[in-house]
Amino acid sequence: MTAPLRLSLDTNALCDNWRALDRLSGPAACGAAVKADGYGLGARGVVERLAQTGARDFFVANWNEAAAIADLVNDPAIGLSVLHGVRAEDMVLAGQGFARPVLSTREQVERWRSACGGPCDVMVDTGMNRLGVSTEDVAQGLLKGITIDTIMSHLARADEDVAANAIQRDRMEALRGMTGARRMSLANSAGIVLGAEYAFDLTRPGLALYGGVPRDALADVVRQVVTPQAQILQRRLLAAGDSIGYNARYTATQAVEVAILNIGYADGYWRGFSNSGHARVGGARLPVLGRVSMDLTAISVDVLPTLAEGDWVTLDFALPEASAQSGMSQYELLTGLGGRFDRIWS
Repeated sequence: MTAPLRLSLDTNALCDNWRALDRLSGPAACGAAVKADGYGLGARGVVERLAQTGARDFFVANWNEAAAIADLVNDPAIGLSVLHGVRAEDMVLAGQGFARPVLSTREQVERWRSACGGPCDVMVDTGMNRLGVSTEDVAQGLLKGITIDTIMSHLARADEDVAANAIQRDRMEALRGMTGARRMSLANSAGIVLGAEYAFDLTRPGLALYGGVPRDALADVVRQVVTPQAQILQRRLLAAGDSIGYNARYTATQAVEVAILNIGYADGYWRGFSNSGHARVGGARLPVLGRVSMDLTAISVDVLPTLAEGDWVTLDFALPEASAQSGMSQYELLTGLGGRFDRIWS
């Protein structure tokens, strides 16, 4: 059955974004974060396309996400890492060897060592105070006896110009040669453009792959990948003085033609777009009228008298601008895209 919502996904933009980030990574390998179902685009479609483009390192959050794409990473040259490590409940899946856990606690390290697990990755906390073993534990030999592919850490403020970035970089550099790890990895999307000294051996872009701009330096580098489109459910006329939607957030000052779209905040088109978002058909810009509701959004269609029930419109969704309009982060805009969309790759 064809859904009344679709995501238009641009293969060329996705692959060009990865190539651009790969170039910016210099001699370091460039991977791809595909957690949260490929940041909302669909992890399988993203992995298939980026693997064909040259990406060899992919990152998911948990073992369910890893299992869902395991058949796509059966090439020994392609690595898949599970960022949340390995719980006791995950050991059966982890033992199959299709992905590496990113160990981040003493307990996980001991669990993996006791199971004689194969190659793993390790997250070290260099200042984010989220996941990761401490640098002191590494120095004291916590990781002895395990085979480590990649030692990684995560920048807490890469989208800001602050001294904390250099502090984390230096703490990461101090780990070099301490563990026998094959590679080191620190930079996310924003970290890639902080400078070559942040790239280490492997970068891990996420947001910028999908058209997000975490730093201004990437604004002319990456292109929009995802565009939501919705069908019109009904066309109607508001008379002067009529209000529309919950809490009457829009009242017509003169007669206005309105189209009701089959999209709302349950689909990731957030309430912040109320009276601020726009749709488009061709060159016509169609403002959102009133409050976005769970499943429905109203737009003005005065300028398109032939637009009718069943026709499709495109929602403005360039991530930096959409973030400013909606009050949601670029990450939330992507990962909030719901399951009611057909995902269509060009």
